[in-house]
Amino acid sequence: MNNKITIKNGDRIDFKNNVDFCVGTGRMGLALQKEYQEQLAFVQKYIGFKHIRGHGLFTDDMAIYHQYKDEEGNVYDEYNYTYLDMVMDSYIEKGLRPFLELGFMPKKMASGDQTIFYWKGNVTPPSEYSRWNKMVQNLLRHLIERYGADDVVTWPIEVWNEPNLPGFWKGADMEEYFKLFKETFYAIKEVNPAFRVGGPAICGVDDERWMQCFMEFIDRENIPLDFVTRHHYTTDNPEFIGHYGYPALRDGDAEFAVLEKSREIIDSFPKYKGLEMHITEFNTSYIGNAPVHDTNQNAAFVARLLSRMGEVNESYSYWTFGDIFEEGGVPFTPFHGGFGMVADGIIPKPTFWTFKFFKDLKDAQDCGGECVYKDHNGVIVRTEKGYRGILWNDNRVRTNEEMNFEIELPSNAGEYFLCRELVDEEVCNPLKIWHDMGEPSSLSASQKEILRAGAYPLVSSDTVKASDTIRLSFKLKEHAVLKFELVERSLKSDRGYDYNRVMQY
Repeated sequence: MNNKITIKNGDRIDFKNNVDFCVGTGRMGLALQKEYQEQLAFVQKYIGFKHIRGHGLFTDDMAIYHQYKDEEGNVYDEYNYTYLDMVMDSYIEKGLRPFLELGFMPKKMASGDQTIFYWKGNVTPPSEYSRWNKMVQNLLRHLIERYGADDVVTWPIEVWNEPNLPGFWKGADMEEYFKLFKETFYAIKEVNPAFRVGGPAICGVDDERWMQCFMEFIDRENIPLDFVTRHHYTTDNPEFIGHYGYPALRDGDAEFAVLEKSREIIDSFPKYKGLEMHITEFNTSYIGNAPVHDTNQNAAFVARLLSRMGEVNESYSYWTFGDIFEEGGVPFTPFHGGFGMVADGIIPKPTFWTFKFFKDLKDAQDCGGECVYKDHNGVIVRTEKGYRGILWNDNRVRTNEEMNFEIELPSNAGEYFLCRELVDEEVCNPLKIWHDMGEPSSLSASQKEILRAGAYPLVSSDTVKASDTIRLSFKLKEHAVLKFELVERSLKSDRGYDYNRVMQY
């Protein structure tokens, strides 16, 4: 397949790239683990997300909510922030701020015993909304006291997670969720009206009706909503075999119609037209044991998603940064199809580099770079001294078809340094190396080293001469992602140094 790209002076393309705004995590209590913190530090070193969002803020393993009785039998609330402080301190030390998801229900406050996941998050409404509101308010006041109001009020707050699913909210009771949202919204605003609060955090099940009804409720109650949230996954229902699920990828571009419909519903209410919509979870598959997550195919498919996610969304949070994750139980192997962009052992998966490449584009845009080209297989940004771009060859089903890119770029006369970083199934594929090892469930130190060494992009370079045009050619194998950068070059050799002589050219 051939892809010819011609860029002219003055070309400008709208490309909202908010790739580093937020990333997902497993439940908050996992942040107390050493490997979790090491994976997060690795992600922050290379990408540097601004916010982090996960479940389990109020589940019992965080030990925030407690009750006690006095001698007369009166029940009182009390709060313990020991673990919360440890987790929040660790995030802030890494340059992160939480995107606070309020859930799930503490056992002693819950109206029922329905739970979800290996770690048994309670998904029933509070037995008394006054206690829930008080708990939320005390939490926020504690955070303000510890970290300062100026900082804490900038942390977005989302009320619950996927209430349109009966597994996450008892009976998927819409009216009860609306009550929870309204009660929580005003409880938060009572602490400080500068807090920004949103919902309904729905996923793609009956989502159109839920979004419509939620906005009708918000409009009817005249709630000054700060933003809307929803989730986005792009696979069919999986076939389960043993510990694993095998879902088929959907058409990523066609799936954007779902997000566009949510945008349309929000904008149909005049008071809320243009209101921010945040995708607080997205990935290919919605299950945490889908081997596709570990593949180069996933990396290329996500590249296409990232090129478009900013079209109707303020932000989009990948679910998740790492594979310390226990919704379905503790994984059996390092490559188990986890949501994370980093496998256990601090082994970056190919998708990790897709995010790193898009962050590199954002850095160029933040420094004045302008997008000059965007289509289904590439994004190119013009910088002060050249160009930076990402190209990919993604397919939902394997075809073994390569893609040839022929690119013409306007330029200044002179020489340019061309740097390529390639991620494909031959040069950056730790999954294959693990398979070739024999798929060990427990990695030795030396095996981890080998896997990490095979999990980085192949870097190559050339010098390119240009008059008023630069012509570049790239060939990408199936499921490959390539970042290239062109920078104006001037050779300034040290006295007596002759590279050609050194290389015996």
